[in-house]
Amino acid sequence: MKSIISFVIRYIPRPILQKISPLVMKVLSQLNKGNEVECPVCRSQYKKFLPYGRIARENALCPNCLALERHRLMWLFLKEKTNFFSANLKVLHVAPEHCFIERFEALPNLEYITADIESPLAKVKMDVHSIPFPDNTFDVVFCNHVLEHVDDDLLACSEFNRVLKPTGWGILQSPVYNLEKTIEDKTITEPAEREKLFGQRDHVRKFGKDYAQRLRKSGLQIEENQFVKHLDSEKVKRYALASDEVIFVCRKGN
Repeated sequence: MKSIISFVIRYIPRPILQKISPLVMKVLSQLNKGNEVECPVCRSQYKKFLPYGRIARENALCPNCLALERHRLMWLFLKEKTNFFSANLKVLHVAPEHCFIERFEALPNLEYITADIESPLAKVKMDVHSIPFPDNTFDVVFCNHVLEHVDDDLLACSEFNRVLKPTGWGILQSPVYNLEKTIEDKTITEPAEREKLFGQRDHVRKFGKDYAQRLRKSGLQIEENQFVKHLDSEKVKRYALASDEVIFVCRKGN
């Protein structure tokens, strides 16, 4: 199973995966019923979650809603630490994740806009380097695991800063590696070389521990929130969360 998942993630284009994954997972979910772990997003319970990743992580993917560790943590954070589920908010969700779309669309308090340059799941076709909305439009922006793909991550973040309202906030997750400084080389365009240097064929940089500091150059305020470290250990185990996952919360800056 691990090798199959690793192969599929590496070589099947993301838009195709987004379309076929829910159908495949419906079958797999029936084979893994139990009550050892629980997905807080969809409330499904299993013996364990499915492995996932290019180097497959055990107990990672909810076969019902496709939530990964980071999605389950984000859901809990939104529930426990924000007014996302109760306040009247205008939300921009870039590259929307399958596990969130229908649930966020169903919330009566949200004006919820999904956007992406290629995702078949998004309603608006949009380049994050030039967001087609006026200044101070959104209360909330989500953009997860996108900035490692785009040509200019700081330009994208400056656009988020522009379209956020003065009291606006967001979550900008990306894979962050144990490197002192982000690696970036725009002359590398060959997929195999990109995978070797950046960890994935469609990545154009590999973020290091300077991720928050780097994004602050765009004008955004960035908080490195350690929410998971304040959760009960039984909850971390029950929801199969990554105990070292940092939530990068942004707020409108100068």
